[in-house]
Amino acid sequence: MLGALMLAAFTFNTAENLPVGLLELISENLSVSVSAVGLLLTGYGVTVAVASLPLAHLTRAAPRRHVLTGVLTALVASSLMAASATSYGLLLAARLLTALAQALFWAVMGPVAVGLFAPGVRGRVVGALSVAGSLALVLGVPAGTWLGQQSDWQVPVAVLAALGLLSLVTIAVLLPTSRPDEEHAAYGTRPDTRRFRTVLAAGTLSATGAFTGYTYLATFLVDVSGFSRSTVSALFVAFGVGCLAGVTITGALLDRHPQSALTAAVVTQAAGMLGLYAAGTDPVAALVFLVLTGGAVGPVFMTTQNEMLRCAPGRTDMALAANSGSYNAGIAAGAALGGLILALTDVRTTFLAGGLLTACAYAVLLGGRSLPGRRA
Repeated sequence: MLGALMLAAFTFNTAENLPVGLLELISENLSVSVSAVGLLLTGYGVTVAVASLPLAHLTRAAPRRHVLTGVLTALVASSLMAASATSYGLLLAARLLTALAQALFWAVMGPVAVGLFAPGVRGRVVGALSVAGSLALVLGVPAGTWLGQQSDWQVPVAVLAALGLLSLVTIAVLLPTSRPDEEHAAYGTRPDTRRFRTVLAAGTLSATGAFTGYTYLATFLVDVSGFSRSTVSALFVAFGVGCLAGVTITGALLDRHPQSALTAAVVTQAAGMLGLYAAGTDPVAALVFLVLTGGAVGPVFMTTQNEMLRCAPGRTDMALAANSGSYNAGIAAGAALGGLILALTDVRTTFLAGGLLTACAYAVLLGGRSLPGRRA
């Protein structure tokens, strides 16, 4: 069962980020600008941000098996719709349907997964799910980028429909039907309203910073670092390997040092993005800071999700929905801000802005630690 949830996390993360590697292919095929294709990420993030809490509230009494099969059905249908899109509007509509499914998926998947295991290993379960999500960057996006370059950009999107169908069938058959408030992980282990708000704010700022630059990473690597277009897929693999290493290491420490793990991830992300801005014109330095940034982006979301399972002031599915919504609001804001910077200056400046925003997230965490906690 955990394997099916991990496959679903991998598929959703790949679907969300795949346009980053296919920016120029989609742009040429649909005759729209690169920045317009970047807005596919913005629209996706806005939809998840707006829909996460309302959808979680509407389905709060529904058995998790029914909810998960529903969102995976939507993932399969929207992926097939996107793969057959012949216009930008149709592709955008398909992306928004996928985003609606993901908005609910991240809210219910966490409590279901950790509820299958003892409370003492929750961090490792969250880590396993995050490893699956990170594989989207190591395997999913690079493989999808390569496959799109060898054929058409629609082909890797169609593959996602097949992966979603496999997860759907497995979960529909194996997951027991139970009420959500009866699950072992339905409520936080250490409810703290102030910590909850601090983590939400820091996660949003970190996501905004990350996607201000990451959305236009392919353009940065070619125009600033001087890599050839044929090497972009391999560089995305390097980014994903860094992400996978980061979530693997962080997941092993998450049960013992949950708060320090979040702070370390935010600091690492800031260092990586500012390093890309400062030294990204050198290919070797660009590769080093690229891997460093990748090693933080995955752990930031993973550690905020884990904190929701600890400090949620109410039901954990609502806290996770709030976290996913705020994080995706940051993704949308970052993609939009990066597009604005790209139009006004150059792609290098997107990483300066992203690094500074991530530094602000660190300041929020420091400020939150200086205040006493407030139990819910």
